[in-house]
Amino acid sequence: MDLTPFEPFLDRLSQTGLGAWRDALAEGTARRLGGRAHGDLPTWEAALARLPDLPNGRPRLDRPCVGIEGARPLDADLERSLTEVLMALHPWRKGPFCIQGVHIDTEWRSDLKWERVAGAIAPLADRLVLDVGCGNGYHGWRMLGAGARLVLGIDPTLLFVLQWLAINRYLVRDDLAVLPLGIEDLRGDLTGFDTVFSMGVLYHRRSPIDHLMDLYRLLRPGGELVLETLVLEGEGERLLVPPGRYAAMRNVWFIPSVDALAIWFGRCGFTGIRVIDVTRTGPEEQRSTDWMRFQSLHDHLDPADSSRTVEGHPAPVRAVLIANRPEPSP
Repeated sequence: MDLTPFEPFLDRLSQTGLGAWRDALAEGTARRLGGRAHGDLPTWEAALARLPDLPNGRPRLDRPCVGIEGARPLDADLERSLTEVLMALHPWRKGPFCIQGVHIDTEWRSDLKWERVAGAIAPLADRLVLDVGCGNGYHGWRMLGAGARLVLGIDPTLLFVLQWLAINRYLVRDDLAVLPLGIEDLRGDLTGFDTVFSMGVLYHRRSPIDHLMDLYRLLRPGGELVLETLVLEGEGERLLVPPGRYAAMRNVWFIPSVDALAIWFGRCGFTGIRVIDVTRTGPEEQRSTDWMRFQSLHDHLDPADSSRTVEGHPAPVRAVLIANRPEPSP
């Protein structure tokens, strides 16, 4: 795969205050896609090439099921063809998406998470937004639906990039991209976003403080951080470091209490720190579906006590915190 599918977005970005980012993003993306990027990449690219043409439809970015709505239902053969091709990009983790009647019922009801943050954050109208660890870009579409000027999503998982390309095959937007990059691929001298999202990433980082410092640096002065992560319920400064897996995940390193997390924010220089939501993750929000047929949350909780994981840890609870990079002193 080359840079061609990403060029419209990179050109659009170069016309904003983030123009200095263009070359670095292009070089990083080309590097990630080059060589033996992933053994399944040719299969996924072949699936993209088989996506059928669809009748014109109306984009829907401001409702739970992101996608495009047709004037009339697709005929049965076309619907079956579209479904088969999209299924070739299994598993679909974040969503849901609705493409002219084809409902991609993803593992995560990401719309529920969006509902918890959308009313509490600074209005996104005309803002330049970075979504770190964005998956297939579901929340990026909702950010555009809320009026964002441009959204850069980064996620090193190539399947998620291909899923974004599949959705954008029909939405055809140049103001959102999912690039196959990690936060470590963003040059240290680059900054300037109005809003930075980091949702479901912090607990996967071996150095959470370094992650917070990176997020701080990527914001312009006065910009807003929106961070969602696993937390421990209850008051006080506490921290869980799982000795092995957590809810069957190998790469969970640190789960702080909300009080401890707020201290981390303050030590990294953030101000205006506020907790806007604390919610226990339930099976209505994360579950196996036809579009994600592997094990999910239900399989990783203690069958005799759903308040514990199979390893005996507290079951997943997620908090959303908002904070700002302060303006420089006069």
